[in-house]
Amino acid sequence: MDLQRTILIVGLAVVGYLMVLQWNQDYNKPPELSTTEVVSVGEAPVAQAATGSSDAPVLESDTVVDHGSAASAQLITVTTDTLNVTIDTRGGDIVSVSLPKYPKVKSQPDNPFVLLENNQNRLFVAQSGLTGTDGPDRQGHPVFTAAKTSYQLDDGKDTLQVDLTLKTDKADITKRYTFDRGGYQVSVDYLIHNTSDQTWRGNFYGQLKRDNSKDPSSEFSSKTTINTYLGAAVRSNEKQYQKVDFDDFASKPFKETVEGGYAAILQHYFVVAWVPGQDHQNTYQTRVVNGNNIISVVEPSIEVKPGQTGEAGAILYVGPKNQEVLGALADGLNLTIDYGILWWFAKPLFELLQFLHSILGNWGWSIIALTVIVKALFFPLSAASYRSMAKMRKLSPKLQSLKEQYGDDRQKMSQAMMELYKKEKVNPMGGCLPILVQMPVFIALYWVLLESVEIRQAPFILWIHDLSQMDPYFILPLIMGASMFVQQLLSPTPPDPVQARVMKLMPVIFTVFFLWFPAGLVLYWVVNNLLSISQQWYITRKIEADPNA
Repeated sequence: MDLQRTILIVGLAVVGYLMVLQWNQDYNKPPELSTTEVVSVGEAPVAQAATGSSDAPVLESDTVVDHGSAASAQLITVTTDTLNVTIDTRGGDIVSVSLPKYPKVKSQPDNPFVLLENNQNRLFVAQSGLTGTDGPDRQGHPVFTAAKTSYQLDDGKDTLQVDLTLKTDKADITKRYTFDRGGYQVSVDYLIHNTSDQTWRGNFYGQLKRDNSKDPSSEFSSKTTINTYLGAAVRSNEKQYQKVDFDDFASKPFKETVEGGYAAILQHYFVVAWVPGQDHQNTYQTRVVNGNNIISVVEPSIEVKPGQTGEAGAILYVGPKNQEVLGALADGLNLTIDYGILWWFAKPLFELLQFLHSILGNWGWSIIALTVIVKALFFPLSAASYRSMAKMRKLSPKLQSLKEQYGDDRQKMSQAMMELYKKEKVNPMGGCLPILVQMPVFIALYWVLLESVEIRQAPFILWIHDLSQMDPYFILPLIMGASMFVQQLLSPTPPDPVQARVMKLMPVIFTVFFLWFPAGLVLYWVVNNLLSISQQWYITRKIEADPNA
């Protein structure tokens, strides 16, 4: 039996099995039903009083507010160059955010992608408030007032400030939103002016509330979806980046007090995160209320003396997964661009791809250039592999003769094959190791192309208008399948007929898998295969032409 081909077939079988699992996860996952419960009157989280700066309040209850009903006091719209925001004066919560620079559908550039919303189809909102002993949110969502119902970032201005005001029996409170031009981070600050004769005490909290509806940003065609990770992430005491699945919110609730940190909800290409003060202890918690998933952060208690003004707040990031920006906000937040276990290799791959794009100006050509560079780096390994395969191909007639000579006597057949390999100075394992070494590159690049928002709706040439979507005419997958078939013609034929039949099926199987893969990934495989064919053909031709090779 051809040991080399056996190992390759086993390897391909394992890869095929893993791809089947990924296929089932990505394409056959049933849609999740929304369990949003809408009520006409909402209550804010009720909190226990903090006993100290490191003992944050525990949020006990929360209900869904229908911000389109009477429960909504007033809706305020905020427009910047990067964000379209709707704020409900009841609680001063952000109940809608769309991203004008990221169209939902490429063919409709004026239809921005909606990241936060609260309607009958989906609930995903960012809430914040003051809890604790004197916090106004302790007894229900307070109703703020605003000077206007519409705010817009004017030309020539870099910042936009939106103030919501509230008077209580103990303090005058201003909830201030600050928006920056070109940015997706929003500063949310509470200014508490103590008008009483006693010390004011309270805690800032921020929370993200989401139902179980599917990820709208994972859609890349009208017929199929890619289901990347949809869930929460935090910085725990053990990890900079720890996923917390929605399924675990009720059964395995997360609660830790961490220095700095963040509370995020991830979906394909986009992330929403509360980033509190990084220089003090913050308490993070997950829970499920009325079927909705809630992840919250509570900052340490603050005290404001009579007649004094105190401040508390956090940064809310709501936008695309930008590694540089997220990494600057909090340690580990940039890991929400989830490249999997090969992140340490995928990240430099992305940086190289980004550098190539800065020169070429097109992500398709950048992928091709990256493929050439990766292929050049692995050229010596590939050459060794193809040289071994070419020698094995040259020995095919002799191996077939040994099979006919020894028939079903596998022991003698194996001994004769080893003697032949030794005599001809051929290493049957020579073609395996280089291929296995290159597999991490393929896997890492898969996640780079899948997770990088820069590739979203990026055009290439001709019929490829979006590298993050499947090839609409299946041309690239068919070219890839044809290239795999050509590679087989240049490879030695396995002496075992079963192995030979399996190998003939591999181009068909892989073509089917790649029909619905993002065009950018298929483009990489096509270019890699074409380069491999050129290299393999040259080496095979050279060895077969040299009788002493």
